[in-house]
Amino acid sequence: MGTRRKLGGKTLVKPRTSYGLQNGSRLFIADNSGAKIAQIINVDHIKTRMRRLPKATVGSVCSVTIKKGRPEMRGNIMKAVIVRQKMIYKRLDGTRLCFEDNAGVIISKEGDPKGTEIRGPIAREAAELFPRLASISSLII
Repeated sequence: MGTRRKLGGKTLVKPRTSYGLQNGSRLFIADNSGAKIAQIINVDHIKTRMRRLPKATVGSVCSVTIKKGRPEMRGNIMKAVIVRQKMIYKRLDGTRLCFEDNAGVIISKEGDPKGTEIRGPIAREAAELFPRLASISSLII
């Protein structure tokens, strides 16, 4: 019984934002890991009603399959964090924000990014949840 309790790390409470992605959505991969386009196949830590598709927003961890990229990566199932979404979402201070595309960053099981740099801006919500993403990103909005 005690080992299960140790698995969960310290988690930050993420404020609720509008869900902009669901199963089947395509993401541009914003890092230099070798993948270009990925498709969401599952959203982690989401419990929904039966036959309802799990939805994701900025800062959510998803299981993705690589659709375009280097040949050795294509078809692999990996974890990714969503760093940009097209759908408008509202922050706690009242500002509304949206990006030009849906983008994600490939991460390992521990939450470390596979790439060494992130192209384009990332949302502040994702940077707060994953400090390693904030350190390699060029712009945080």
